[in-house]
Amino acid sequence: MIPAIFGLSGLTLTDDERAFFRDCDPAGYILFGRNVDNRAQLRALTDELRGLHGRDDLFISIDQEGGRVARMKPPVWAKYPAGEPFARLYDVAPSSAIAAARANAEALGLDLAQAGITVDCWPCVDVREPGAHDVIGDRALGQEPMRVAALGRAILEGLEAAGVAGVIKHMPGHGRAGADSHKELPTVHADAEALERDIAPFRALAGRAKIGMTGHILFPAWDADAPATQSPRIIAEIIRGAIGFDGLLLTDDIDMQALSGTIPERSARALAAGCDLVLNCWARMEDMVGIAQACPTMGEESAARLARAMEGFGSGTFLSADLAQERQAECIATRDALLGLV
Repeated sequence: MIPAIFGLSGLTLTDDERAFFRDCDPAGYILFGRNVDNRAQLRALTDELRGLHGRDDLFISIDQEGGRVARMKPPVWAKYPAGEPFARLYDVAPSSAIAAARANAEALGLDLAQAGITVDCWPCVDVREPGAHDVIGDRALGQEPMRVAALGRAILEGLEAAGVAGVIKHMPGHGRAGADSHKELPTVHADAEALERDIAPFRALAGRAKIGMTGHILFPAWDADAPATQSPRIIAEIIRGAIGFDGLLLTDDIDMQALSGTIPERSARALAAGCDLVLNCWARMEDMVGIAQACPTMGEESAARLARAMEGFGSGTFLSADLAQERQAECIATRDALLGLV
């Protein structure tokens, strides 16, 4: 198995993709708006991916947070709020905010489960920092670490109730970044003491979350030379050590402009640093073949983490369409009543 999560080019697999994926056997896939049209099309696509590998618990992921980060959109799928409204509700009624976040995540997760998606790259548990770049912004669950952790835990619980695994991101914290890592490498100059705030929500969720995602950010207090995704020190001492996360660790999109070198070179550095999987989103065949050649085999420890992460998340967990629709309506009603308090 190749230690990579690959993107797809369109609404259906091309012949080249089908042959390549069957041959190289990647750990999983990530879907974007270009892969999503309607319910029947999307479920047929995920069913084909599962059939290609013979794995009901195949890692098939998407970025579906709500707000501005949503690949499945109205009118086919419901619209969901970003993180900020739940943080506002927490100001006046913490337990209600937690219940609302859990209900919202379950409703959203039911959309994914019915589509055959097993992993959502969410929640974003970066602590929001005033004055930072708005690439996180209203996606954040607040400015106080334990509030972020409480709401993040609720989101994980809601997704899992729907039959979907969540991913905590962006370890060890993106909330202070003054730049968008999609476009350039952010450098966070805070000292190690200040950065304890950033890692606190991840530490609180380390034993709960089975999947985490790194951020492409330079933290000179920890490693002046390599961004977190490619830093052996940050992965070993901060993510695995100080945070205590022993789950499946995947990179943020390896194609982001924050990183340098060819895509295979970036991928090999991330895996050598201690990431379990490389996330490659853009479905460029040349890049995917290069990753497969540069990173041909998943290690035993990473394979075990993948198996643990996906345990219980397969096609057998899906509710019937009627039951899912009924439960989703209940969750949305609960969420809206609670958010209505503010």
